[in-house]
Amino acid sequence: MSATVLIKKRKQWWRSYAIWFILPAFILYSLFVMLPTLSSIYLSFTSWDGISENVRYIGLDNFKEIWESPRVHHALKNTIIVAISLVVLENVVALLLAILVDQVRWLRNFFRSIFYFPVLMSGIIMGFIWMIILNYNFGVVNQVLDMIGLGSIKADWLGDPDFALLSIILSTVWKSSGYYMIIYLAGLQGVPQELLEAASIDGAGKWKQFRHVTFPLLAGATTVCVMLSMINSLKLFDQIAVMTNGGPGFATETLTYIIYKVAFGEGRQGFGTALAIVLFILILIVSLIQIRVLRKREVQM
Repeated sequence: MSATVLIKKRKQWWRSYAIWFILPAFILYSLFVMLPTLSSIYLSFTSWDGISENVRYIGLDNFKEIWESPRVHHALKNTIIVAISLVVLENVVALLLAILVDQVRWLRNFFRSIFYFPVLMSGIIMGFIWMIILNYNFGVVNQVLDMIGLGSIKADWLGDPDFALLSIILSTVWKSSGYYMIIYLAGLQGVPQELLEAASIDGAGKWKQFRHVTFPLLAGATTVCVMLSMINSLKLFDQIAVMTNGGPGFATETLTYIIYKVAFGEGRQGFGTALAIVLFILILIVSLIQIRVLRKREVQM
């Protein structure tokens, strides 16, 4: 037997042997991800309530109701507002924090830890903390406004439809910015100092150095942060569930929250599953567009 044939047989044996290592993970993935996904597609065409054994096929009625429902339209509008606001605010704040920490000479690790600490808290805990901070009667925000003589602008931050969604957005920025700060900080530390020194010698100030040298070299970090921020904002749920429960009224309902409310609170599992599929398609389309635009920007820079 030639050496070539022996090597081929060993490769074939190893490939067949490796399947047994992959098989347990594949079975678990199939049972807990692929199978539920396929069953969800079927359930989206039914009027199932999530409990009874009666699963009645109703065709595209759920999707027709989604298209015509003012409540879903309002939730979609809130989702878009939250997504755009969080993508902009989280990335701006995270970049500013990264620049600040990168410039600090003393206690750099301390400041990194302080800014990153909110990320370690779950959305539920963070929601309870901000419920107390924004409480109308004893919340820190209104107490501070009283102390500085601005008591006239006090508000029921979570009970007023005009401020509830804004409160959720700002509290989420507080929680999440530290995560993106770490990514930007890693990008900043990869910027060659020689380029900055050359720009400084040519007469460029700090702003021009950042605009024409540093920021273009952060294109990769920006792509990652914007992508993650957009996906996470479209899936925002914990803060809404704890802080406002979708209220007041339907003022803070998003697509993610309305899926939970309709499927489990109102016993319309079929309709909720159809909404989940619509949200999945929305996230997929937005992600593909973002990847194409941001990758193109990286190449240009």
